[in-house]
Order: sequence, then structure tokens, then C-alpha cells
Amino acid sequence: MPHSFGYRARTRDMFKRGFKEHGPVKMSTYLINYRIGDIVDIKANAAQQKGMPHKYYHGRTGIIYNVTPHAVGVIVYKVVGNRYIEKRVNLRVEHVRHSKCRQEFLDRVKRNHDAHAAAKEKGERVSLKRVHVLPREARTVSIAHNTPQTMTPVPYETTI
Repeated sequence: MPHSFGYRARTRDMFKRGFKEHGPVKMSTYLINYRIGDIVDIKANAAQQKGMPHKYYHGRTGIIYNVTPHAVGVIVYKVVGNRYIEKRVNLRVEHVRHSKCRQEFLDRVKRNHDAHAAAKEKGERVSLKRVHVLPREARTVSIAHNTPQTMTPVPYETTI
């Protein structure tokens, strides 16, 4: 028999609830505030079938463009051929969560601001640029009290 091409085809593991996460949706999910411009991750929650995203959007990140009492509108960019198409998807709040993709950037901005304020207070300049990890320093190995040893592989033996 040929396999099916339905709307939720091949989503057995994708829409599965996590370990010890079965049952109804928690109340805290509904108490999260979403604003236009927020970056959210789309992750379908199988406990609520209404307002569920298509399997393509599961795991994607988008920007909120519309907020309603029970749902949010999310802009997601989809690769079609050789271009990106802006897709506008309406999802219930059970299927979205705030993304942590900008958290590292926001932490760095705060850290840089604090460092800049402290340096300005002292009257000195500080570099706020990210610096890549430099290569390790060169070392010289002395063989004065460390004679070289010749290492040979141990022959394979079967003891049956």
C-alpha cells in the first residue's frame, strides 16, 4: 500500500508529548504575554489540536505580527525554490514559546553597557569587541632528563 499524504502524515514522533509531560496544558502557558515584534519558537503541543501549525512550521522561529485573545500571528520565512517567501501563520498560544535565540546577545549588550559605564567613570577606554581565542603559545620540549622512548604496538593474541 502507498503511504498517505495527509495533513499530519509522518508526525508520530514530531507531535509526541515529552516524557512526563502528558495531560492537559498548564495554566502558566496561557498567562504568558506576547507582544508584536517578539521572537517565538513554534512547537506544536499535541494536547491542543485547535490552532495547531502544519508540520513544516514545527521547530521554526518567527516574529509575532498579530495578537488575539487566544492566538498569535507569526511571520515565518519559507524557502521555496531559490527565494524566501514570507508566510503568515496563525497559531494558538499553546504552540508557541518565547525564543532564547537573542538571550546571549542581550546579555552581551548589558555586560558591554556596564563595562563602558565603569570605564567612563574611571576615565579610561575599554574595548567592547569580541575577541577570538588566540592560538596557544609555543613550547620547547627538552630531552636532557627525558630520554625518548620507542613505542611499538602490542601483537594481537587470542587466548581461547
